[in-house]
Amino acid sequence: MVTLLLDSTQLEVVLSAAERALAFRRGSVKVARTQIRKVQLTDDAWTWLRGVASPGTHVRGVVAMGTWRAAGASDFVVVRGHRPAVVIDIEGESEFQRLVLTTRHALALVQALQLETDAEPTDVVDIVTGAIPTAAPRPKAPRARRPAPATA
Repeated sequence: MVTLLLDSTQLEVVLSAAERALAFRRGSVKVARTQIRKVQLTDDAWTWLRGVASPGTHVRGVVAMGTWRAAGASDFVVVRGHRPAVVIDIEGESEFQRLVLTTRHALALVQALQLETDAEPTDVVDIVTGAIPTAAPRPKAPRARRPAPATA
């Protein structure tokens, strides 16, 4: 399973030795936080794959790892079985336009991206559980209140 590290400037997807071999990749995938446009949770990561593995490993319904190339797009994928996943859309000059990752820490990643973090890379689970102190969360806009329904 991939390890997700987050600091004040970037998200790093750290791959195990087996994942690096299956993905035909030598190191981690790094994305600047400012380039993350959208993060979505999904129960079926297979529907988010586009294009073909190039280079990568693909056994339908079992594993998909590596770079997926489609017309004008390049995605990095680490999908195993039918587990919950996170889809990260990236904008700007980046190696990939999308990351599709199965991880049981997808919700923790979404929550950690909403917090200001330290300069040191920290596992997203540690950030969210409070094991690592963070700066105060970003202020949220006040919610509009609905008027109470009139009763007759």
